[in-house]
Parts: sequence; structure tokens; C-alpha cells
Amino acid sequence: MEKIISGIQQMGIGIPNVHEAFDFYRRAFGVDVKVFEEAAEAGLMLPYTGNQPQSRHAILAMNLQGGGGFEIWQYVGRTPQPPKFNVKLGDLGIYICKIKSPDVAKAFKDFKAKGLNVISDLETAPNGKPHFYMKDPYNNIFEIVEGYGWFKNENKNTGSVFGAVIGVTDIKKSMVFYKNILGYDTIVYENEGTYEDFRSLPNGDKTFKRVLLRHQKDRVGAFSKLLGPSQIELVQVVNDTPNQIFKDRFWGDLGFIHLCFDVARMNVLQKDCEAAGHPFTVDSGNSFDMGEAAGHFSYIEDPDGTLIEFVETHKVPIMKKLGWYLNLKKRNPEKSLPTWMLWAMGMNKVKD
Repeated sequence: MEKIISGIQQMGIGIPNVHEAFDFYRRAFGVDVKVFEEAAEAGLMLPYTGNQPQSRHAILAMNLQGGGGFEIWQYVGRTPQPPKFNVKLGDLGIYICKIKSPDVAKAFKDFKAKGLNVISDLETAPNGKPHFYMKDPYNNIFEIVEGYGWFKNENKNTGSVFGAVIGVTDIKKSMVFYKNILGYDTIVYENEGTYEDFRSLPNGDKTFKRVLLRHQKDRVGAFSKLLGPSQIELVQVVNDTPNQIFKDRFWGDLGFIHLCFDVARMNVLQKDCEAAGHPFTVDSGNSFDMGEAAGHFSYIEDPDGTLIEFVETHKVPIMKKLGWYLNLKKRNPEKSLPTWMLWAMGMNKVKD
């Protein structure tokens, strides 16, 4: 049997106010389906939280047009800390969250009309596709890109998480990691130079090695139709010394804290990670109760210490108002949930 990676489940985002952030992301990116909300103690992340359990409040929100969700994460027992320096393109870790759009030019126009903090012009990427950058109120950068693999048409400007831009020190070494463990086996473009479409970003005038990766095979698994395809962009700054974005800070502090993948056959995945030299650094064991959801989660680090989370979902709310929670442990892990059942998650939408 092989491991199953169904797609990017969510981007973890450390923020100072969980409810304020959920409202912003709901309005900006359409992540209006609240899968779960829980206030609890994060007791298993000790290697990344000062060897002490930390209290937190988290919301997982999805967009039924397709893409990964947002895990909006706030410390409640301590003040979440910002980076100790001005983070710039090429620094090590998750620097940008990619958001997919069915019409990038329309999204650009509408974002500006709504007064969102668009920080670039409508640019052209090395693959000839349009894209632009914006910032949320917490200084996190998002890139709106042309997407594919849509689940449901809700007439929104965007779906949700389509991937990430990740700073690395050795792009060839990182390409092996993201290919062999996560299945990003296809190069969309690979270049070295200066890039006009980077110039609106801090450090964007520098020389970079830059590669965009996608997966050739369609993802399978319970939520694969909803999560859809994704891309990873790796950037390596040339002739400059990058900083570690989360240096001297805790997981859960401000910024993009992890990239999470929905998986099945965690035991097979664990063996593959160990064989590749990236063993689990955190492992919840059989199942971890998250209140309205439950699952088995684990973490590994990429070659530069960027945190990748895996979640094997065991229980998920479909229609909370009716008390309908789905047990996934008895299903064929390669089979997607029926479309109607995923649509039913729309009953958990938060509306104005």
C-alpha cells in the first residue's frame, strides 16, 4: 500500500485575534464554512512551544469553491510574537500563501474597489499567467493566482489555498523533498535571475533561483474533490544571507506557521518520511480530539526547518446543526466523499 496525500488541507496562520481574522478572511477569500472552532491546550507541540503546553483558540474555515482551508490560530495564554526582523523574500519558511482565482484580473479590480491592501500591479509570472499580491491586516502576504480544479461555483472572486511560496537555501535539495514526500513531481518553470513580478516585495530586486512545482496525478482521498490540486513555489536568494522566519519564536506566533496536508495511511507515510531522512518530530498517536473534529496528526520539517503538518481525519462535521458527524475510519481511504455530502458542509456557513 502507498501513502495517500489528498491535498493541502489548510494553511496555519498565527494571528492576534482569531474572530477578527476569521471575519476578514471570510470576506476577502470566501472561507465561510466553519469546519470547527475550539479553545484548548496545545500539549503535543512541545518541541516548538518552549517545551511547555500552550493554550490556544483555533478556527478551521473552508471555501466550497475549492482549495485548502485556513487554520486561524491564536495564543490565549501568551502574547503571540512578531518576527524580530523585517521578513523579506528569500527568508526561510512560508513567506506567501497562494490563493486561486477563476478570474485574476476581476479579483484584482474587485480587491482594489473594496479597499483591500493590494501591494502590486497585476503582474505576469514566468509561466505567462496573471497574478498579484496583497497583505492582510496582520502583515501576511497572499498571492492571487490563476487556479484550476474547481469544486463548486459560488460566484466568488477566489477559492482558497492553492499553495505557498517557500524560502529555501538549496533549491535542488528542496525539490527532492517536495517531490518524493509530497508528490510535487512536475516542474512548471525553473529559472534564475531577477524578476519584474517580484519587485513589489521586500528584497524582490535581488537575484533568485525560482521553481514552481505541481503534481501530475490527481489527488485521491475523502476530501480530494474539495481540496483540489495545488502548487509549491520555491525561492532561493542568490548572494544574500536569508533569515529563518520563525527564528527564536514559537510555532503559533504571528505568521504562516505550517502547511498542512490531508493524508491517509499515516503509518506508510511515516515510514516514507523516515526513509527520506525527515522523521516525524511530533506525532499525536492514534487519534486526537479537536472538539468538533478528530484525527491523527504529525509534523515533519523540510530541509530548512519549515513545518509540514499531516492530518489523517477520523471525524468531521458535515451538518453540525443536525448533529451529523462523519466517521471516516470505516471508509475506503482512496475514495472521495460524494459531491452532495461535501456540498452539505455548506450548512455550516457563516453569513452576514
